[in-house]
Amino acid sequence: MANEQRKTLIVGSGCFGLSTARALLERGWTDVIVIDRATTLPAPDGTSNDLNRIVRTSYSDPFYSKLASDAIKAWKNRDEWHDAYHESGVVVLGSPDSEYKHKAYLHDLEMGLRVEPLDNQTALRQVFPPEAAIANFENITGYLNRDGGWANAGQGVYLLMNQVRALGGKIHAGKAAVELIQQGESLKTTGVRCSDGSVFEADLVVLATGPWTGSAFPDLPIGKIYQATGQCVAMVQLTPEEADAYRDCPVVLDVTSCFYIFPPTDQNLMKMGVHTGYTRSVGEKKISTPRTITSDPETGLLIPKANVRDIRDGLRKVYPTLVEKPFVATRMCWYNESFDGDWVIGYHPKSEKSLMFATAGSGHAYKFLPSDEQIIGRLVADAIEGKLSPEVATKFAVDRTPNNGDDFRLKMVREELDLNQLCTPEDLL
Repeated sequence: MANEQRKTLIVGSGCFGLSTARALLERGWTDVIVIDRATTLPAPDGTSNDLNRIVRTSYSDPFYSKLASDAIKAWKNRDEWHDAYHESGVVVLGSPDSEYKHKAYLHDLEMGLRVEPLDNQTALRQVFPPEAAIANFENITGYLNRDGGWANAGQGVYLLMNQVRALGGKIHAGKAAVELIQQGESLKTTGVRCSDGSVFEADLVVLATGPWTGSAFPDLPIGKIYQATGQCVAMVQLTPEEADAYRDCPVVLDVTSCFYIFPPTDQNLMKMGVHTGYTRSVGEKKISTPRTITSDPETGLLIPKANVRDIRDGLRKVYPTLVEKPFVATRMCWYNESFDGDWVIGYHPKSEKSLMFATAGSGHAYKFLPSDEQIIGRLVADAIEGKLSPEVATKFAVDRTPNNGDDFRLKMVREELDLNQLCTPEDLL
């Protein structure tokens, strides 16, 4: 059967799933269906749906640096992405001896991007608006990359959904996949069964289920290459006058403390977070499972008290005059985190090319949403069609041995979520 005639079912309508759908449709695939567990889309608790996501080329791995540079060029296509992308610039901070920061700077410089070293307080002060009160940044250096910023995550997903539909793709909400239909004892996959009893048959099933991959398919032999982890964020509400003072600030990313903060949105909300790694083990197999506003409406948005303190400490080290403002919202963003930070894109080796993985965004995939053929979507489509180079195929292989990752990612310690330590309203003041 020609690839273009294969009936393809993509499970998950986030960054990986929708990008893959668009890429396949643009290549002439004619029967592409996307299903998602959420009853409304974009999913309220989806990994790819949020106020904002950092769009940066600043990686210690040149593969992602180049890929992100291509994505940023596409983000600027306003006909497709409207005003979802905001080129505020990204300040990358770190200790003077940070290897990640040094490598990222060299990669950005080699690509000819608009970068400026920030080796002292005077240089740092000049990249922020004069009205913004910033910290002294003691014992820290960095650089500004003007070719980057942030994207309105929910808006980008919504636009991509419309693009998929315009190309003939079908998207079904409220279809939570709970079982892969497979032939006998083999892993040859012929479809998916959903929680409501409905069945979607397919020649090819693409799992783009993000942090729900492990819990949705607990019997799937996948090895120990990824795990659902929760990352903690918080928001402060600025007054219009305060927001005007900080609106033209760059995104700030500290690769040493793992703290990051965005400029205010049009609703004057300033979001910030610390790259943590909470797990929530569920069931006999202790599979880490997301805990969100959908599964736990009353407390699903709460984060641990310790992270409230960490985030406030990070805010103090960037914008000290805002540190006394209360946090008006928190959220635990769940990602499918690989143990080396590389994505998982490839066929299950025992599935006879009927089961494809497109997951493990590891908290840094959203920026690759757009391109002429979708950056991530292009990679997944190439993997499906057997066109990935051997080097890239090995980098993303389902059965690979995880490498050591980078010094930024190694700082993230996975810790089991203790529900008795969640924040209270008083902790947010």
